[in-house]
Amino acid sequence: MEERKLVRTNTQISANHNVIMENRNKLSISGVEDVENFDEQSVVLYTGEGLLTVRGADFHINKLNVDSGEVVIEGEIESLVYSDGGFNRGGGFFAKLFK
Repeated sequence: MEERKLVRTNTQISANHNVIMENRNKLSISGVEDVENFDEQSVVLYTGEGLLTVRGADFHINKLNVDSGEVVIEGEIESLVYSDGGFNRGGGFFAKLFK
């Protein structure tokens, strides 16, 4: 199971954030600012509403357009979890530790 990381370039992304789930096996998300990582069991996205973690099984990214901020995920979707809207991508554990 290979984990992949993507980095967003400086692009214009729509401020609207929408999530559309179809039959718990297709998820269309707009307003995605960055993709932190993804594998077959989880996808972690930065959105205008906070960090979104999607968990499940057999995930496939069918559409990824960082210019428009759109992502389409297919697979067995088990959960969608948002963290607080005030996430800070500039500082992880070590940045807080040595602050």
